[in-house]
Amino acid sequence: MHFVDKAFARRLESGEEMPQVDCARMFQQLRPEVGAAFEPICGGHMIFAGLNSPIGHACGLGFDAPVTSGDLDRLEDFYRSHGAPAQVDFCPLTDPSLLELVKERGYGIHELNNVLYRNLDKREPAGTPAGVQIRRGKPEEAALFSEIVSRSFFDTADPPEGFADMLAPLFRFPEALTFFACVDQTPVAAAAGRIIPEHRVFALFGAGTLPDFRRRGIQTALLHARMEAAAEAGCDVVVVVTQGGTVSERNCVRLGFRIAYSKATVIRHWDEP
Repeated sequence: MHFVDKAFARRLESGEEMPQVDCARMFQQLRPEVGAAFEPICGGHMIFAGLNSPIGHACGLGFDAPVTSGDLDRLEDFYRSHGAPAQVDFCPLTDPSLLELVKERGYGIHELNNVLYRNLDKREPAGTPAGVQIRRGKPEEAALFSEIVSRSFFDTADPPEGFADMLAPLFRFPEALTFFACVDQTPVAAAAGRIIPEHRVFALFGAGTLPDFRRRGIQTALLHARMEAAAEAGCDVVVVVTQGGTVSERNCVRLGFRIAYSKATVIRHWDEP
């Protein structure tokens, strides 16, 4: 396994950074009314993908050099110009200057996540439960993919506004791979990932199984399928960001993933002093 130093952490952070950039870019083309935007900053990107969107924060900052007060001013101006709170990721390998700056300006913790990774072998084993077929997604199935993942995440309540819209552009991402798991030819689970060739990293995201088909090993099979595809594409590391103690994290640990570090998304609202 890798020793998690700054260089390796920067590779792992690209797994959350680049899919967000993809999403903002696709919104610019498909839904210009959202006002999506992204800009490079301090070695990473700041991303806006719509008000109240589950994604859209600054990621990948502060690995090459300290973050200055002027840098944070620019980041805050970016989010303020879109009427959104400033949000930025911070992990233990980020330059400490970023933490000092957000402390001084009264940022609070918005979210805590674990970043897990696993080395890839060029011959990743695959296994599929009896009666389940795993196949690649097709461009015309974007709406179906969004529906399955939305219903999987929010099986007892309506998904938040914009959740399905966030998933649909996956099929237009330049390096995205999408998969369905089918029972009797009917899709019952879905999962996606994004090849990040410049870092030889494959990012896992967008996975869900409909409630009636859980506990059958379907998500494990989708993990195997994505890792096999990632290894074939030349990636040597696969990364996933999850909340601690979740089923997703447990499935990954069972397949040999290890926690690289925990990280926080910190936030500043403009109605606060």
